[in-house]
Amino acid sequence: MSRGIRIPMTGRAPDQPHRAASPLELLFDLTFVVAIASLTLELAHGIAEGHPSVAAFLLVFFTIWWAWVNFTWFASAYDTDDVPYRLLTMLQMAGVLVLAAGVPAAVEHADYRAITVGYLVMRLGLVAQWLRAGIEHPDGRATAFRYAAGISLVQVGWLLRLLLVETAVLPEGSLLPVFLVLVALELAVPRWAEANRRTDWHPHHIAERYGLFTIIILGESVLAASTGLRAAVESGDLDWRVVSVAVAALVLLFALWWLYFLEPAGEGLARRRHAAFLWGYGHFGVFAALAAVGAGLEVALEWTAHHLDVSAGAVAAAVCLPVGSFLVLLWAVHVPLLSRPVIHPGLTLGAAGVVLLLPLGAGFLGVAAVVWAAAAVSSAVVLTTVLASSRRTGPDPQVAAHS
Repeated sequence: MSRGIRIPMTGRAPDQPHRAASPLELLFDLTFVVAIASLTLELAHGIAEGHPSVAAFLLVFFTIWWAWVNFTWFASAYDTDDVPYRLLTMLQMAGVLVLAAGVPAAVEHADYRAITVGYLVMRLGLVAQWLRAGIEHPDGRATAFRYAAGISLVQVGWLLRLLLVETAVLPEGSLLPVFLVLVALELAVPRWAEANRRTDWHPHHIAERYGLFTIIILGESVLAASTGLRAAVESGDLDWRVVSVAVAALVLLFALWWLYFLEPAGEGLARRRHAAFLWGYGHFGVFAALAAVGAGLEVALEWTAHHLDVSAGAVAAAVCLPVGSFLVLLWAVHVPLLSRPVIHPGLTLGAAGVVLLLPLGAGFLGVAAVVWAAAAVSSAVVLTTVLASSRRTGPDPQVAAHS
């Protein structure tokens, strides 16, 4: 329960023992389930119809991911869990739900009105939190006010973009470049705000929050695969091939979950706080790949049951490309943190190369065999890493703790 009506926002200790995600943070994350599920469904429909809008998927996913990132890092440093904090968090949750409602229009028609409005609501809540932190925490005042100013200015840019689009002032060909410029400005705000003094975020808390978001996205992938399986059951097309793909999908998702949590990110963040930006920003690709895996698995199940009007190679690529990307990016985001990664780089990159080549054989192997092969390769990386970690006798304690 809340610790008070109002508690001065003086910052949390970055070395607080046993710091864990709060119930409010878990509730906040649940609002993103709706947005990610809607986006994954749109991507799956596009793949099934033969024209997936990957660019739209990535742009909308960035909006969802960045909104979550901003709240998460602020909460790690300044979560007071008092009444004002909870109410402003609820305001941001309302913005997420508006954003989620606008996902289909954004992907199908490039209509970003609802997403922009939902994003505005979220930013209002976040700016209010930063202003409060600046007022009540003298040591972090300059950084907090910089965050508030930077976020506000970029938000004005998003509103201007929407206005220029609605009034047809902005040429259609310039929509993507303007979007990318605003994305670059969003990513630049934290670096600028923390140029002189960094916020006191908690490394193990941040690692846990990213891990929880990983589980949420994997849960959406399970839901997407379940949707494909349910369609086969309802149409009467359920047979051993569909069941085989469903089992392979479960094995694959379980292996990807296992791989993510093999790397001790919390320990790495504690030792190398300066690498947090690379690790945190790099997770955009990690999370987007996991979400895309779910869309690919849904299509793989529907293709096996209904033989959609799309090639086996395209369906296999929809599964293998994000899996291979996940393996590469998982290695890449942990390189700045860990002097000796738990998963051997050669093993990770080799497995990624094999997975990325699998769609080339989908024509004669079949989609089910390709999904099983991707699951087998991912599982082999898990098994090899766990066995190697159990035999390792080096001085690095992080391996023993996470094997």
